[in-house]
Amino acid sequence: MLATNLSSPLTALSGVGPALAKTLSKLGLQHVEDLLFLLPLRYEDRSKLVKLGALNAGTRCLVEGEVLLAEVAFRGRRNLLVRLGDGSGQITLRYFYFSRQQQSQFAVGTRVSAFGDIRTGAAGLEMVHPEYRILKADQKAAQSDTLTPVYPMTEGIQQGRLRNLAAQAIRLMQATPPKELLPDEVREKLSMPLLTEALTYLHQPPTDADIRSLSAGQHPCQKRLAFEELLAHYLSLSNLRLRARKDDADALTKGGDVARKFVAELPFALTSAQQRVVEEILSDIKLPHPMMRLVQGDVGSGKTIVAAIACLHAIESGVQAAVMAPTELLAEQHYRNFSDWFTALGCAPVWLSGSQRAAAKRRALQSIRSGEARLAVGTHALFQDGVEFKKLGLVVIDEQHRFGVHQRMALREKGALADRHPHQLVMTATPIPRTLAMAAYADLDVSIIDELPPGRKPVQTVVLPDDRRGDVVARVRDACLAGRQAYWVCPLIEESELLDFQAAEASFDMLKTALPELRVGLIHGRMKSAEKEKVMRAFTAGELSVLVATTVIEVGVDVANASLMIIENAERMGLSQLHQLRGRVGRGDAQSNCVLLYKKPLGQLAKSRLAVLRDSNDGFVVAQRDLELRGPGEMLGTKQTGLPEYRVADLARDAELMPQVQMTAEKLRRVAAESVPAIIRRWTGDRGRYGKV
Repeated sequence: MLATNLSSPLTALSGVGPALAKTLSKLGLQHVEDLLFLLPLRYEDRSKLVKLGALNAGTRCLVEGEVLLAEVAFRGRRNLLVRLGDGSGQITLRYFYFSRQQQSQFAVGTRVSAFGDIRTGAAGLEMVHPEYRILKADQKAAQSDTLTPVYPMTEGIQQGRLRNLAAQAIRLMQATPPKELLPDEVREKLSMPLLTEALTYLHQPPTDADIRSLSAGQHPCQKRLAFEELLAHYLSLSNLRLRARKDDADALTKGGDVARKFVAELPFALTSAQQRVVEEILSDIKLPHPMMRLVQGDVGSGKTIVAAIACLHAIESGVQAAVMAPTELLAEQHYRNFSDWFTALGCAPVWLSGSQRAAAKRRALQSIRSGEARLAVGTHALFQDGVEFKKLGLVVIDEQHRFGVHQRMALREKGALADRHPHQLVMTATPIPRTLAMAAYADLDVSIIDELPPGRKPVQTVVLPDDRRGDVVARVRDACLAGRQAYWVCPLIEESELLDFQAAEASFDMLKTALPELRVGLIHGRMKSAEKEKVMRAFTAGELSVLVATTVIEVGVDVANASLMIIENAERMGLSQLHQLRGRVGRGDAQSNCVLLYKKPLGQLAKSRLAVLRDSNDGFVVAQRDLELRGPGEMLGTKQTGLPEYRVADLARDAELMPQVQMTAEKLRRVAAESVPAIIRRWTGDRGRYGKV
């Protein structure tokens, strides 16, 4: 029989059969080693036995006493009440769910130890459903010599069982310590403990451990594990970049005459930031290896112009380009813009989307297949089965944060022809703090457009309670009668009994009644594409004064005459989303304003969040605060971005580790390349999350 080790299945542990192993798999536990990385959520101090006479409500304590009385009482529901005494005082143990066998354990005179929350009950201090042990005559309450861990739970397994299994895993680890994968010089430079030391401490911290530091995730042992986990995911992502550098791509080196003509005929000059990013892109696409570049830029910074220049260079070099956006509304706007720009240059784009009529889709597919369409614009339908490009050389993906790592790679493989991969340019108007970008987009080179076009006036933002709605409606009337237009944004389409949001349809009806002299339109995600297109065109043409919308207009909608943005229930939205919505105004010459309406009462956290918007127009400042307040998964949308769900690390909390993670990754590849696959495997398991070199 093989000896149990850290790589053994959980069934190798004492007390784990097939049924329990299946339950443990819900916590992501398959092997003994996985238990080591199931870290406690918090700790309890069971090292001190507290006399019953010294108890205080609101504390959590270990107590011991003799059963003075045990009875079943009917006070609205069945209660098992067990009265304990120790000579210094008394306490009641209260159970709502109990069996006859459990009731029989509490015979008068039996000694019992219990641990739980102390609260004030009808007959004095009590514990409700505490953990307890029946003590033998000569047995004392089990006072722990370490803090007691409290683990993440799943239905069908109790804390005591998890503690026992984790303790077995710790003993196995101590008998045969896992290989230390971080070089000693790196670990010593960062004052990090050995892996075995860190894991032992975190599962069994001494009673004098710094609870505050552990609770905040700031203890050196937690930092040690977070660092290695961030390193593993960074290495895994950066493997994609290394793999891309080994692949072939068409070197797009031809001319640039059409692109120069396009830039010369623009009614404005490119900013220095746009020029810098264009040069970075052109340097990439002239190489015979696929570009993988992310362009970040605040709302209105001119990313689409940069993408257009890249597309023209691709077309001049004899390959096709594709521009993809996550929503039809944004994709349609790109199609209009590229049509206006490129048709006069002799390369009108073709449109492709999921909602397209069959005949139009057939024509588009044939045009793409034959190579007649040198630029295709659309939604993710561009890369579904049945779409064949003749020679795709450049893929532009807008609002990159809506797509994940796997989707980026799928697009890359879809465009591969004859062992050649397309260059890939991804863009986002959601500014991403540098440390988060390093973790989330390690497979991409990053360019930043950190300059707005000259003359762009900052949007003035005010925060108002929704009982001031009448004043806001009057403000909308004045702005529209002066020739301007306004957005009125609501989170929901219809009224909801569950969520007390001001729904878009209710606001639409309210504004039509309150503003009979103005034309009010409504747009939301459930409308058919043709309906949305009709409303959007009417608003763009100035035929509508007010557009009531859901957050479907968050990105991409560009109406220079719109100078007023009203956002309902702003306290319920993320800062980055609010910043994106605010970016729909301020795109013309007039001073623009944004009104954030909130429902009373407004909590302190919500108040401080909205103050960030009021005080800053800098998207990177807003994004950093959003990261700190909400975390990266919620900020970017974990399900959409493919951000890993870290076991130990927290990107918001551990952001300061990322620069050192990046340097360590480069060092490992140079001096200890053999440890790279092991680090990745330890933290990502067999999932192969990001691909292999």
